[in-house]
Amino acid sequence: MNTPAHTAANRRFDPVTLEILWSRLISIADESAATLLRTAFSTVVRESNDFTTVLLDAECNCLAENTGGIPSFVGMVPSAVKAMLERIPVERWRPGDCIITNDPWIGSGHLPDVTMAAPIFHRGTLVGFSGSIAHLPDFGGSGWACDTRELYEEGLRLMPVRFIEDGQEAEVVADIIRANVRVPDQVIGDLYAQVAAQRICRKGLQQFLDDTGLSDLTELSAELRGRAETAMRAAIAALPDGSWSASTDADGIDEFETHIECRMTISGSDLELDFAGTSGQVACGINSVMKYTRAFATYPIKCALDPDSPRNEGSFQPITVKAPERSILNPTHPAPVGARQLTGHLLYGAIYRCLAQIAPDRVVAESGSTPTLRSVYGGVDRQGHRFNQVLFASGGMGASHRMDGYACTALPPTTGGGRVEALAGATGGGRGGGAGAGATGWTDTPAPPSPPTPEWAVSRRSRACRRCWCGARSWRRTRAGPGSSAAAWARTWRSRFVPISRSGSR
Repeated sequence: MNTPAHTAANRRFDPVTLEILWSRLISIADESAATLLRTAFSTVVRESNDFTTVLLDAECNCLAENTGGIPSFVGMVPSAVKAMLERIPVERWRPGDCIITNDPWIGSGHLPDVTMAAPIFHRGTLVGFSGSIAHLPDFGGSGWACDTRELYEEGLRLMPVRFIEDGQEAEVVADIIRANVRVPDQVIGDLYAQVAAQRICRKGLQQFLDDTGLSDLTELSAELRGRAETAMRAAIAALPDGSWSASTDADGIDEFETHIECRMTISGSDLELDFAGTSGQVACGINSVMKYTRAFATYPIKCALDPDSPRNEGSFQPITVKAPERSILNPTHPAPVGARQLTGHLLYGAIYRCLAQIAPDRVVAESGSTPTLRSVYGGVDRQGHRFNQVLFASGGMGASHRMDGYACTALPPTTGGGRVEALAGATGGGRGGGAGAGATGWTDTPAPPSPPTPEWAVSRRSRACRRCWCGARSWRRTRAGPGSSAAAWARTWRSRFVPISRSGSR
């Protein structure tokens, strides 16, 4: 049985002190996330929660992630920062730098997601990195679509490059981005929201080191990761050894049907997920890069087996994920990957079918949101301004052995639908009109009309899902009554949701 490494130096942290320090680090990531959320320009981030913030040590190990972002981004920022360091050596990183990339194989799987990292120095020494991923409203090309044949059609691809250098904007990089996106003000605004989040994370960690008297994070990082790994290994070891198989089939797109084959093997405290036999790479944007596949494979295991302990790099050391190269779960460049969620979101269903054979009380049924419900609106509003917005819709989360699933709550992603008023306002609409007269874009779905009665409103109630640790958001609709015209309007508009794919995922 593999065991996490613990050194004698790590024993300086007693359990109470360790819990306090770990909670403090998580709060730094949460404060960084709050900054990103509150300063973002696009509804994708500030309404639909499609982002994450991460605190890493100097060796690029994840120490803490924000509790309210998307845990399916797990493991993506550390490997992305390591890839950045391969292209921009660590000795060339300076205080005030912010490095960005949206390369799908380095970042989080498709071009709209921009990964940003910044170094954190304390008393002249590099002690860690702050990282974030945010889904931006546009990054050129075909937009968030799945009918492309190659990656080059999907948008602007940036390999690791400085967006901020020595605290100042890298004008050439910013100008390239502005010239290649449909809504440059929103895109650049969201990038600066990420910059602000990085700075808050940096200040938080520097204050943390001053308060604790630690010179760096080396010993604390090893202990935290070791504790997380120990918790996950204990959960896996409690299950019987053996192998179990299951599969999932989906419409895919056009003639490309999707078949997911999963074999779960447990040996002591190690768990392996092998997707051999899965469909091959296809010439449309539903391929899931290996990083995205790994994230959506390890995330449901964490939810089911170890939902209570905070997550970090150590949580996923006992889990191995394999997928054949050039399969739909491990495509090679330049495969199109724009709508990779149409495949990645299917994984937890196959994994839970395997797990249900030995621990049925640990899993939930499949979600009504699988694989995804997304509607993209783009065009010109009545004032002549371009807009590009994404509406995230969610079906119900699957039930568990002890309770019903939450309504309108996505799983495996934890994105929220957001407020319709915010979407309408961002597209130039509102009660005076929809998305704007003469709007043109990538969907034939008409913009929703204004509700007929002023009593209709949407209020958001955020709560953590106690069973699956995901921090999922639930939504409460307040209206005049079930028979009101506003309720009828809401039902009519919901029936117009059209996913961006033709996969039959409606």
